[in-house]
Amino acid sequence: MTFTGKGRTMKNGESKYAYKKKSAWDLFSKSTIADALAFAEGYKTFLNEVKTEREAVHRIAKEAKQHKKTVVVNREKSAAILIPGKQQVRDGLRIVIAHIDSPRLDLKQIPLYQDSESNLALFETHYYGGIKKFQWVVIPLALHGVVVKKDGTKITFTLGENDHDPVFSVPDLLPHLSHEVQDNKKLDEAIKGESLDIIIGSTPAKGDFKEKIKTAILEKLHKDYGIREEDFISAELEAVPAFKARDVGFDRSLIGAYGQDDRICAYAALQAALALKNPTHTALSIFVDKEEIGSEGNASAQTVTFLRSLIKNLDPAVDVDSVLLKSKVISADVNAAITPNYTDVFELKNASSLGCGVAMSKYTGHGGKYSANDASAEFVAEIRALLDKEKIPWQTGELGKVDKGGGGTVAKYFSRLGMEVIDLGAAVLSMHSPYEITSKVDLYSSYLAYLAFLKS
Repeated sequence: MTFTGKGRTMKNGESKYAYKKKSAWDLFSKSTIADALAFAEGYKTFLNEVKTEREAVHRIAKEAKQHKKTVVVNREKSAAILIPGKQQVRDGLRIVIAHIDSPRLDLKQIPLYQDSESNLALFETHYYGGIKKFQWVVIPLALHGVVVKKDGTKITFTLGENDHDPVFSVPDLLPHLSHEVQDNKKLDEAIKGESLDIIIGSTPAKGDFKEKIKTAILEKLHKDYGIREEDFISAELEAVPAFKARDVGFDRSLIGAYGQDDRICAYAALQAALALKNPTHTALSIFVDKEEIGSEGNASAQTVTFLRSLIKNLDPAVDVDSVLLKSKVISADVNAAITPNYTDVFELKNASSLGCGVAMSKYTGHGGKYSANDASAEFVAEIRALLDKEKIPWQTGELGKVDKGGGGTVAKYFSRLGMEVIDLGAAVLSMHSPYEITSKVDLYSSYLAYLAFLKS
């Protein structure tokens, strides 16, 4: 119903000048929705095959080479795909950066022990990133990663993903006995970090050994992999959910899987780089590690020498700082989707919803915008105009009410170098849990947004 009154046009009781979030399912044509659903199939395969940062880099490098794209790999934990542009490097770059690490359970350096009372062998873990510890018990876990021996031999682990593989699990206390130990405690106190140990076996070795189950595990590890206990000191082994990516809902509109923060953006950025041809500016899709723990380390977004080296290789005569000042960046990271039954922690006008397209966050951080990138109004307007021109569904996004939540991305590290930066990514339900949920149309909207930006 449309009616007018005192110079303003109203539709269904709303001004035509009002902002209203719209569903991507309504904005996309039938053919585009079909493309989005097909795109999601490749994404699910990616999620099943890529559960660690090393696996992501290997997959990214492999696909880039297959598509004849220039790819640079840093320590097997970060990578960049480069597409030369029509304009010179000195005119600035277009960069999309996503992170490829996710919350998980890392094995400690000396993880193996036997609990004689329970007749079990276990691995001790140290959780990585922000998790709710109670979500990581009694679920099937797979082991991924590498063990590097003193002679440099590298042994790769992927155990627990195939149907015939064994899986691992963190045990929990039965409800009959948990009343005093767990039930009356706060959620974050009921399960301790030091109790997130995973069961790895129970068969004792034959012979006169003090710890027969531990001995049997060590013997099997040496027989199957050539590993001694000391080799765990130079290992990076990660326990991750053994779940497969699956369609969620009767209508199959959603995807449930581990690690979608931030692999949904990483996959979209990868596919955008592979599809990109003849961009105006030199384009980079960058994939980094360690975002979940503050982007520390030599393969993270703070490793600016990696970016500087890339620019110098493109044009040795160029002034790198001048290039950075002229460059523009999308921090391809997810935002929190409005969660049913918990809507009171969201500021609903500014929160993102599943199915409403890519979420644009002008600023991140917490409290009074501490530790935030805060994109300029000019750059926000530029991104809005680009998305609208390309008919890409988008929405605003903010991580909870003021003083209720908050979080950071890699955006601030690039803005410190003088670049224009904004966060743009898909909304995620149950973020940082072992089983996150996203929308297929948001995934495709992210891909279209990154491709349009890299072309510009």
